[in-house]
Amino acid sequence: MARQAWPFPRWIAHRGAGKLAPENTLAAFRVGAAHGFRAFECDVKLSADGQLFLLHDATLDRTTPAHGTAGDRNWAELSRLDAGGWHSRAYAGEPMPSLEAIAAYVQRNGYALNIEIKPTPGAELDTGRAVGAWCRDHWAGDRSPLLFSSFRPEALQGAMAAAPAVPRALLLDELWSGWQAVAQSLACVAVVTNHKLMDAALKQQLDGLGLRALCYTVNEPADARRLMALGIDGLITDAVDRYSPVPDGSAVFD
Repeated sequence: MARQAWPFPRWIAHRGAGKLAPENTLAAFRVGAAHGFRAFECDVKLSADGQLFLLHDATLDRTTPAHGTAGDRNWAELSRLDAGGWHSRAYAGEPMPSLEAIAAYVQRNGYALNIEIKPTPGAELDTGRAVGAWCRDHWAGDRSPLLFSSFRPEALQGAMAAAPAVPRALLLDELWSGWQAVAQSLACVAVVTNHKLMDAALKQQLDGLGLRALCYTVNEPADARRLMALGIDGLITDAVDRYSPVPDGSAVFD
């Protein structure tokens, strides 16, 4: 089965810069870019008043001084939270960015972006629709490739309904029954698995389905070399200071 052309670099910085800066912030994207990365992954959710913003967890507890479900709050509250002080004093006061702010940075620099749609439980379809609609209306993709991904098929369904032209990828932490049919029903172009799941047999299966193969979160050089030998299309990493991407898709291991 023929596969679509793949515009993403092989190396993708996880949540901006993994662990070197507070995840899912503009500061993290800048750190990742400073280490040579030109493709980024981030988590996007929906506020109570319909604003799209970056946050991985369902709650605010781990990465801000606040508590409770992030999606229950309005953007006016969320935008005032310190999303950097938990990481280190150097980043104290770093705000939680909107998708609009991150998109402006990515597009002005011509970087690629993998938006993981990370809905508050119960808001899967609405979050996918909102992400898709915003990107349909605001994303100029000529210089900045865009990919939607999610563990939640409903979120990808919403994104597909709103922005069918934006490519989609199904995220898998395990190979649950029926994942192949779900990926095909959502017209996915890729599957992104936990790197521990990926082997030659799975790569061959994905090739047969016409799907690109990406893996997260690839931090150890031995894992990276094994996956590159399999011909993996994308490696999402926290270790932006250990890998220096080069134009041929390989990397210099620092």
